[in-house]
Amino acid sequence: MLQFQIDEDRCIQCGECTDDCPAGVISLEEYPVITNEEGCFRCQHCLAVCPTGAVSILGRDPDDSISLEGNMPDPDRLEILIKGRRSVRRYSDRDLDPELIDELLDIAWHAPTGVNAQSVLFTVVRKSTVMNELRQEIMSELARLKDEGKLPPGFAGQYLGGAVKAWQKDGTDIIFRGAPHLLVTSAPKDAPCPVQDTHIALTTFQLMAHARGVGTVWDGMFMMALSVMPGLAARIGIPGDHIVGYAMAFGEPAVEYYRTVQRGKAVVNVVK
Repeated sequence: MLQFQIDEDRCIQCGECTDDCPAGVISLEEYPVITNEEGCFRCQHCLAVCPTGAVSILGRDPDDSISLEGNMPDPDRLEILIKGRRSVRRYSDRDLDPELIDELLDIAWHAPTGVNAQSVLFTVVRKSTVMNELRQEIMSELARLKDEGKLPPGFAGQYLGGAVKAWQKDGTDIIFRGAPHLLVTSAPKDAPCPVQDTHIALTTFQLMAHARGVGTVWDGMFMMALSVMPGLAARIGIPGDHIVGYAMAFGEPAVEYYRTVQRGKAVVNVVK
């Protein structure tokens, strides 16, 4: 049930909810009404676009939403956040506050998804003790594959072999960089665009994490390990009908950066 309701005392019959509905399922009669519940994307555009807060849908009270007026970020500071973000490869071993992890995941859950599918699954390692167990399991299995000559040829095999060597030599963790936490995003294979959705969600998580002083690194090495360890996805609880989009290690940084880098001009192709 959509629970689409209009507060008639607030509604000014402006038609914004009708005009902005991406599914085209709202009609303005005396007051707005839903004409096709099954066609609704559940995006809540109608709730967000109503200037007087007259629209309620899915049981949401518009008064519980955050007002955008006067609360949007300063563009200059947002630019600094984007340009100042670094891939963090040095972490303390302290666990982040569980409430902070929940906050970051809740915000990342608001990232856009194709056709508003909202089907991204966040698989997270919340405790460093669990992370350490997972790290040891993965390193042991990779060492076995290396000893048996079963690592893949080429780029992935070379990197994974190097990670095993560093781990066995002095305990250097190249795969997770010593991070106490891990986030893996996945989505059902039959979602409209599962891989893209998972990447957008991780990017959203990453920017908010850095705004909160949390370090992150896109974990390509874990993705390589995932490709040679068929049972790893199931081991961490990812459903069999999901596509794994990507992984991100995160935690309290053990390094501080003081300025943005200078990449020069963007590479742009102008369509004529």
